[in-house]
Amino acid sequence: MNIVEVTTSQLESVFLKMPTKIYSKDINWVRPLDKMIDSVFHRDKNGFYQHGDAIRWVVFNSEGICVGRIAAFYDKKKAFTFNQPTGGVGFFESVNDQTVADLLFETAKEWLQTQGMEAMDGPINFGENLINWGLLVDGFHCQSFGIPYNLPYYETLFRYYGFQTYFEQYCYRMDIDKGLSPRLMKIARWISKRPGYSFEHVDFKNLGKYVEDFMEIYRKAWKSHDNFKGIDPKDIKAIGSFLKKLADEKYFWFAYHNDNPVAFFAMTPDWNQILKHLNGKINLFSIIKFLYLRRKKTITRARCFVMGVVPEFQGSGIESAIFAQLEKVLEKQPWMKELEFSWVGDFNPKMELLYQSVGGEKVSTLLTMRCLFDSSKPFERAPILHESMIDRVKESKK
Repeated sequence: MNIVEVTTSQLESVFLKMPTKIYSKDINWVRPLDKMIDSVFHRDKNGFYQHGDAIRWVVFNSEGICVGRIAAFYDKKKAFTFNQPTGGVGFFESVNDQTVADLLFETAKEWLQTQGMEAMDGPINFGENLINWGLLVDGFHCQSFGIPYNLPYYETLFRYYGFQTYFEQYCYRMDIDKGLSPRLMKIARWISKRPGYSFEHVDFKNLGKYVEDFMEIYRKAWKSHDNFKGIDPKDIKAIGSFLKKLADEKYFWFAYHNDNPVAFFAMTPDWNQILKHLNGKINLFSIIKFLYLRRKKTITRARCFVMGVVPEFQGSGIESAIFAQLEKVLEKQPWMKELEFSWVGDFNPKMELLYQSVGGEKVSTLLTMRCLFDSSKPFERAPILHESMIDRVKESKK
């Protein structure tokens, strides 16, 4: 076997095409847009290069056929917040051969060690965790936009090399036609009528305002999380500009109390229901096909990819009130049948309880895995959020 760093446009093409061989007969796999994958590894398109670096490899067998690929990367803002400085690996694909997988993992490990890393997480993204994050281990059906898909044997490849579960990730789906339960609707109406509360969806013409509101919620809601790190407003603005291309502004909601932002909710149509017909390409033909399928209302599912509530309002019912606002939007889109909440980590049981309370059923499980380079050091899973926060959510359900 021969492992080669991706340094040319020809090898970039090999890197992008390699998964098509693995999933050629798998109807559940949706090929991501090549441009979305490619943009992760270009410095002028990915802001994480400002505080990190990335590298890619492909593996060829003795017959010159590509049988595997991997990327390795690190983010200095986050890597050194762990007991062992931790980088990442992602975009992993391999034939069912442990020798191939071990060569990929070992090459990534050696490079990360030269960058000062002592552990690696995978499979993850060189960027935010909204997309390309986790190893699918249960629920091998067609995944929603941004949620990874892989074959069942991948878990064995990771575990055999030395990866262990750092945390589990769950995807929940609810039937939109069933709506919120009468109890939650009662809570939503009660919250909505209380003095000082207001709700509004994003206005893309005033994106700067909502970036600031998001930053305020983010700082308060995530500061108690393990390895919390600040987030650059430029990154959020870039994500916002990207989301403008993906979804209606009525898919993004904020809740305010006395004009102070206290909660937000963001979702996008499940573009995978269209992308599965485009084979990863963007050209004149695929654009026409995309517009045709969109006009036919091919998309019947939306994916909620992030929700945040400042601590003092968690478990207060503000979440139900936001869902009630969203219901009004979806009532005008009768072709939408499902709402997916993905993903939520097992370290965040309060959010699991919330998604269950609105009628969500668990449909997929993914893993974020970690490999310590020094196996003699103790392995620790991601810590659970503070129990008092969980108790508040439980109390709100009574």
